[in-house]
Amino acid sequence: MPGTLAQVRSYDRCVQLLMVNQFTINLGFYMLMPYLAAHLSGSLGLAAWTVGLILGVRNLSQQGMFLIGGTLADRLGYKPMIIAGLGLRVAGFATLGLVDSVPALIAASAATGLAGALFNPATRAYLAAASGERRVEAFALFNVFYQTGILLGPLVGMVLTGIGFRVTCLTAAAVFAVLGAVQVRALPARRGDGAGDRAAGPREKVLAQWRGILANRPFLLFSLAMIGSYVMTFQVYLALPLEVRRLGGDGAFGTASVAVLFAVSGLSTILLQTRVTAWCESRMEPGRALTWGLLTMGAAFLPLLAAAAVPAEAGGTGAKLLAAGPPAVSALMLALGTMIAYPFEMDTIVRLCGDRLVATHYGFYNTVCGLGIALGNLLTGAALDTARAAGLSALPWLGLCALGLGCAAAVYALHRTGRLTPVPPARVQAIPTV
Repeated sequence: MPGTLAQVRSYDRCVQLLMVNQFTINLGFYMLMPYLAAHLSGSLGLAAWTVGLILGVRNLSQQGMFLIGGTLADRLGYKPMIIAGLGLRVAGFATLGLVDSVPALIAASAATGLAGALFNPATRAYLAAASGERRVEAFALFNVFYQTGILLGPLVGMVLTGIGFRVTCLTAAAVFAVLGAVQVRALPARRGDGAGDRAAGPREKVLAQWRGILANRPFLLFSLAMIGSYVMTFQVYLALPLEVRRLGGDGAFGTASVAVLFAVSGLSTILLQTRVTAWCESRMEPGRALTWGLLTMGAAFLPLLAAAAVPAEAGGTGAKLLAAGPPAVSALMLALGTMIAYPFEMDTIVRLCGDRLVATHYGFYNTVCGLGIALGNLLTGAALDTARAAGLSALPWLGLCALGLGCAAAVYALHRTGRLTPVPPARVQAIPTV
């Protein structure tokens, strides 16, 4: 960890601020969101479908508006979108703790989602621009701060929610308010290359920008190929906890085993991310690193596939060992695959867009992957239900292994055919600016 902090200090102050920014965003978000469903269904007594609607609106407003948020960031500058997103989070989180009517809760949930759509593409585009040739290393460090916030947020939220959920909401809102004030004072204004170029004239419209992105075939193919990586990593929140509960039960043992999944995932990233990135960067091209990362994610489900062949009596010692061991190993391997791929993934997006309209490209990419996650989770959930009903417990893990192999093959094909190389100058000029 001291080495990581030394690396952070080697960057400009704005890069350091962006990393602390992301840590704080995740700290505030995860101190509240894991406990929201219990508050809505328990304290407020809402029906399950209403809780699902409120939570779904947040996800839909964020995923559906990423492209808009990225486009606004390229047009107006990164700083205004970061500050606007933080302001919306303040309003949304405070409202979630102060109201009990369904329309107000839906509006607050939508605001929190829109907030993420505004500051996420802007933050990543700002980081890419400010870190220059050290983008890969910068995104590795960014992921360390990202995961640290995810790890600590629920722990802080658990303490605060023990006092009262309203306290949690208002504290999270205060965290975002302080963070926003710091951004206003300390974050320099910045635009991406060619973004907001008024000399381009009124003919260069937003729709023309989006058509330019859709015409960037290597970027589109890469976006589609990477969808599976997000489906696989999301299983730390879906399939792995469900498998732990199936084998270990819903009692204290099951709860502790699920907590271990998140601890393994977060701690391994915090401790190993920069070393893994440095090792990969010194030994392989970005396309190969991405391929190995995806292969590792796919292989993460092999322990669960092997465990499915082991007979175990429900509630017995064997079942508890299977509930604790293989899912934790899978979570570790998923984290390792993400550590390998993520910094090169973020860098590849910048290279494929020719360092132009970076926030818009990040927004489009997040939207595509978000839709893929929704579909992937639907199919994974159906596979889990089918597996239980048919007694084919290996089915979901076999499918996820195949998904990892398919994604790795697709990215490797893009790498071998040269589609992951930087966009040539003529191609860059074909992408209109505003």
